[in-house]
Parts: sequence; structure tokens; C-alpha cells
Amino acid sequence: MKRSLSFVTFCSTLISWFASYSVIAAPPRNPDKTVNCDVLVVGGGLSGVATAYEALLAGGRVCITEITDWLGGQISAQGTSALDERPTQRRKLYYSRGYLELRRRIKRKYRELNPGDCWVSESCFLPVDGHKILRKMLKSAAKKGKGKLQWFPNTVIKELDISSDGKIINSAIAIQHQPAKGAAKLNTFRLSQSIEDAYSYENSSRFNKTIIRFVSQGNNKGNAPNWYVVDTSETGEIIGLADVPYRLGIDGRSYLEPSSSSSQNDPYCTQGFTYTFAMEATKERQSHKEPPYYQRYSPYFSYELKRLASFPLVFTYRRIWSPRKGKRMKFGGINFTSPTPGDISMQNWTWGNDYRPGNPQDNLIYTRQQLQASGQLQPGGWMGGLRTETLRKGEENALSYFYWLVAGTTDSQLGDGVKEVHPNHRFLSGFDSPMGTAHGLSKYPYMREGRRIIGRPSWGQPGGFTIWEIDISRRNYDDEYYRNTLPEREYRRLKGALAGLEAVSVISGDKSPEDTARRTRSTIFPDAVGIGHYAIDFHPCMTNSPPEAPGNTEREGERRGAGQAYPFQIALRAMIPQKIDNLLVGGKSIATSHIAAAAYRVHSFEWSAGAAAGTTAMFALDNNIAPYQLVDELPKIEPQLIALQRLLDKNNNPTAFPDTSIFNEKWDDWR
Repeated sequence: MKRSLSFVTFCSTLISWFASYSVIAAPPRNPDKTVNCDVLVVGGGLSGVATAYEALLAGGRVCITEITDWLGGQISAQGTSALDERPTQRRKLYYSRGYLELRRRIKRKYRELNPGDCWVSESCFLPVDGHKILRKMLKSAAKKGKGKLQWFPNTVIKELDISSDGKIINSAIAIQHQPAKGAAKLNTFRLSQSIEDAYSYENSSRFNKTIIRFVSQGNNKGNAPNWYVVDTSETGEIIGLADVPYRLGIDGRSYLEPSSSSSQNDPYCTQGFTYTFAMEATKERQSHKEPPYYQRYSPYFSYELKRLASFPLVFTYRRIWSPRKGKRMKFGGINFTSPTPGDISMQNWTWGNDYRPGNPQDNLIYTRQQLQASGQLQPGGWMGGLRTETLRKGEENALSYFYWLVAGTTDSQLGDGVKEVHPNHRFLSGFDSPMGTAHGLSKYPYMREGRRIIGRPSWGQPGGFTIWEIDISRRNYDDEYYRNTLPEREYRRLKGALAGLEAVSVISGDKSPEDTARRTRSTIFPDAVGIGHYAIDFHPCMTNSPPEAPGNTEREGERRGAGQAYPFQIALRAMIPQKIDNLLVGGKSIATSHIAAAAYRVHSFEWSAGAAAGTTAMFALDNNIAPYQLVDELPKIEPQLIALQRLLDKNNNPTAFPDTSIFNEKWDDWR
């Protein structure tokens, strides 16, 4: 019976894959121009900007491609311009130098760090200003370091030329689009309406295309790579296109990932993505037209919890502009100021504009098998690796959520009598709106999780290096769930992995797991090149398809791994993929597990990972060494790795938090 059900599922999945793809790109024409780089940064989000920032300060020739026309990712094109930070790290201002400069420039722009007077963060601001600030930062870095910046907005990577031995990316072919003569401006159409065109070589009624070939400077001597490609895209696009080993979605339960919601891998269940939008409080009552698809999505929307069931609370959560401060209010133990006319709020809400598919017929980021089935791994077949139909539904869901906020009276989780109408608000759209789009949605969805590389085999991890749940979580794993769910041997391995010097005794059975002291810090990596600190925060996929189906629930057990994390490090091994020697990975696609990735995804982490990638790429070029050679002899001492770490620390890009040591177990004060 299981086999027959699996066969039916497989067939239906294949049908859905093929049905979702109506566009396959035409054969390429010759490149219109060739551009030389030391470092090609694919993805202009925070990690990409940080990569470029450090490479420019080191004197490099840097090219950045970005599918939108804004730099900054989370804080601009994705609209989530509310910095996610932990209190202790923020109080100590213990961040990478570029991230500190970003915060300084935000404060200089507005004469305060929080012009939105939001309560989720100490800094909420307008997305367009995030882009402008970062653009100026890169120009300043290029001037100071005598580097050269070449910025390619509205540009996607289409093909990679990889050497016959599979170890080197020789060149990359990109497509840059601009409006065709007489066509609508950029950002007129939603992403789902334009993404397939953006990846097609042919000109269209909307876009004229420029084909660009990126190649190395070719100046390096010896056998080491003479240029680097850094994947800082939001979904791990280059690692998908290059077909290096990676994970997607849930990792199977093990002693390394004991809180996993599944005994097996599930690549379809990634964290939800969000199309953000901005809305303004008004004195006058506004008229709102119900979207034609509203009834489809309305069964999903909710304040989620009684302690959050307040419209003013939700509105001010990520308020990004507030010209005058309202009265002090309190709801559910949360203090905030009341909304006033002219206030602008950015919306990013789990049971609102989060869209959370989790099944093979609706997942957003295609798996390797889905990429193969849809022809995207064939020459010229790459179309971005995303399901266009799911993007469209995410857009519809977001627009419906706005209507629910102002006119809805239902609540999927809290029942009747909770949601009231709030008509004195308007949806902000237009090219001069906070999101910079005619339709009012963010230019690109906020992505919490993408493809994650599997690092190269390493001591202790012969299957490939990964940062796991137990490397960062504060959980003690003593409760009955773990004792009953994990096999006895796995539970011993779990307790042993957390027992430090007592590990061998626990695993061998000489000592009971109950008698061991739990390590009270994160794993200390000998190849640490960056830092981060954030809670393990989940926006789980939904159980059934479609996500908005009435009565649908979050995937059972997905939030079990959520909770507090210790301050953690970014290992260089997590940034080096298998197979290709001149590809580095930054941002959310480093080698983390599904649960660890829920902490390794916020703003300051992205910057730190990018700073490490840019510094490593230039260090490797200057020293004629490939990045993998910096870590291939660990745990033996690697002198050049130490030199890289000293360079990072010297440049005020911390590789460890203060007092990090195997002898320091006192991290309770870090909140």
C-alpha cells in the first residue's frame, strides 16, 4: 500500500512540476559585453553588500548582480526595514564594522535610530533609505580602499561555465533587463508577472535584455583560483545552478538535530516567505475594495494569540515612519505608542502576509529533483529555481491580508468577536511609496530560508560540515520527549556531544547521561570568521496544501526547536561548498541545519557572513590559496587560517564574542 501511495504522489508531483513551467528560455545570443571582476557577488542583499564592502576596502574589483534595482535585501527590496537584534549584542554594539556604519548612517539620516517608533526593534525606517545608505557606503569603501565597484541592478545569473574537472567557475552569463521602448516602468509588475521574462534571453514587449559575461581579472599566479563567485542570493540560487550538494527544508531527526519535526528529510517544508507592504494611518475613513481572491485567503488570517489581538499593537509592531509620537499604550504586557495620522507601518505577520507552503505541489524553492524535472539544470534552462505560481499566491495573500486588517471581522485562530474593522488606513502604492513599486508590495519577498550547502567532509563530520541545532541551542534536552523519541544510543550521543570532557564516558556507557553537566555555550569553531546572535525563530510551513485552506494547521512539531540560542560563530567551513574551489557562500545559504538556520538569518548575521566572505576572497587572491586549503588540515594548526582570522579581527569584523573560551560557561547574561 505504501508503495502505491508513493507512486501516486510521485506522479502527481511530476505533473505539478511540469504544469507550473510554461517558459523555457530560448538559446543564448552572444554576450553584449564582457566584464572583469576579482569578486562576483550574486545577490545584493545585506550579505552581498557586506561582501562587496570588505572586498572594496581591500582594493578589489567587485561586481554585484541583483534581481531588483535596490541594494539591501531585507532592509530595502524585501521591505523588512526593522533590524532584528538581541539586547546584549546591541547594548555592547558588538557587530561588524560595516554593520555599525550602517546603523550610524541610519541615525544620521533621521537624527534618530528609530524614526518609526516601532516596538519590535530599536531601528525601523523606510526601505528606500536602506538602499540609498548602502549605495553611499559602497562608494565610500571603493574610494577609501581604491577598489572598483560595478553594480548591475535588474540582473540575474543565467548560466555558469564550469571547468571540465568541475572545480572552477570560469565565467558566468547574466541577463540584465530594462524597460522596452514605450513599455511600463520597472517595478510596475509584481515579481510573479515578470520573473520568467527576466530569466529569458529574448527581448520582450516589456524588457530589453543585455547579455553580460563575467570573467576573472586573470592576474593571479600559481594554481589557486584567480577570481571568486560569492553566492549571497536569497535562495541559494548559484548553489542550485552549480549543482553542488545542498539541503533544503527539514533535516531528519538525529542527535545533532534532536528537535526535528520529522524522522526523515523533508525538502518541501521551508520557513514561510513574506511579501511586505506599507499602510498609512489617516484621519478620514477610507473606502476599500475587496480583492477578487479575498475569500480564498481570508480563512487563514489571525492575530494568532490573545495577547497580540490588538490592531494598534500590530500596526506599531513594525511602524517605519512616525512624524509625531502618540500616547503611551500597553496591551498584553507590551508597551508602545498609539498610531497617529501619517504613521506608516510595514506589515510582516505570521498569520497574515506570511505565505507558508510545505508540500511538493506548492513549495516555492525547487528541489534538485524538481529542477531536473522542469529542465532547469539543462544548458540555458535556468529560470531562477522558484515556482512562479506560489509567488503569485503569496502576492495575493499579502494584498488580501491588508483588506483583512482594515475590513475583516474573522480570526482563524481566535474565533468570532475578536477582529474589528479599521477603515482609517490606506494601502501605499506607487513608485514614490515606501516599497517603490506601482503595486505596493515589496520588490522581492522576504526570504527566511533557502538552499543550504553541505560543507566539505571535515573531522567529526565525514558526511560534510554543518552547523546543527545542538551547536547553538540553550535547550537542555532532559525532558521526556527526547528520552522517548530518540533511540537510546542516539540519546547517549546527544548527551555526550553536549558533555564536553565527559563525552567519551557518556557515549561508551561508562557514565549515565543523567550524571553529566550540560555545556552552557555554543560550539566554538577553530575556523570562526564571524558572529551572530538571535533566537531560533520559526515561521513553520503549513500541513496541507494550499496553505490558506480553511482549518489548516502549522506542521506539527516544527516549533519544538524554537527557543533561545547562545551567541554563536560562523565557521569558514560552513561557507565553502563541495566540488567548486572558487565559489564561496554567504547569507542564509551557509551550511546550517533547518533548525540552526532559524537563528542564522537576521540582519547582523548576514552582514558578518558577508564581511567574512569578502575578506576571505581577497585574502585568498592575495595569498594564492584556495579557501578550502585554509581548513583542510583541521584540527591541526593552520597558520594561514590564523592570519585570516587576525585580519578580520584587526578590521573590526569580530570572529568571536568577548570572553569566548572552552573555560567560559557563563553566558546567561547574554540576552
